[in-house]
Amino acid sequence: MAETVITVRGEFSAWYPAERATVVASIQVDGAARDAVFSAATTAADTVRASIESLHDSAAGPVTWWSSDSVRVWSERPWNNEGKQLDLVYSAAIGFRVKFSDFAALALWVEQTSAVDGATIASVSWDLTDATRNAVTTEVRSRSVKDAVTKASVFAQSIGLGSVSAIALADPGMLGDQSSAPTPIAEMRMMKSMSDGDGSLQLKPEEIEVSSVVDARFVAR
Repeated sequence: MAETVITVRGEFSAWYPAERATVVASIQVDGAARDAVFSAATTAADTVRASIESLHDSAAGPVTWWSSDSVRVWSERPWNNEGKQLDLVYSAAIGFRVKFSDFAALALWVEQTSAVDGATIASVSWDLTDATRNAVTTEVRSRSVKDAVTKASVFAQSIGLGSVSAIALADPGMLGDQSSAPTPIAEMRMMKSMSDGDGSLQLKPEEIEVSSVVDARFVAR
């Protein structure tokens, strides 16, 4: 009985509700006196740090992880619109990253932190827990392989052949077909909420897309 080799690409995507949110925030203070700028920045950062620690240290607290940078201090001489160099301006900045499991607590913390002098909320990114990510990635990869089997079966039936048997499964581009660039076998797209043009921050949790692509080769009989 004649055999035909069929090569296909299987794909599958699914969306899952966010379970974690990571906030990127910073403190920056500018001024003419280095010591005053440094003091104001560290005082504001201590206020933010204390609010984070109170949420992280409590049992089952809404903050699951956080980090902060060391204070950075620099100076520059700005220019005015007449081309004149102005007096030295000092700046001090400290960055924070905070991961929340409770989105109501996240919204409250963002509101409170935004009121701290020199504080800026840069972005909020959404994610899944490690356990969920591992489970859904396994499922999505399995479904992409099943999609490849379905495609190969349809191709075989369309030319009057019956069953198909897999002889190779690989990440995209690894079966010798160079017509398309390799892409990851599994990809997670985590939506990010950032400040818009009027300075407001969108805190609506976004669903997360987990997708998988696999190349497969079959023999049809």
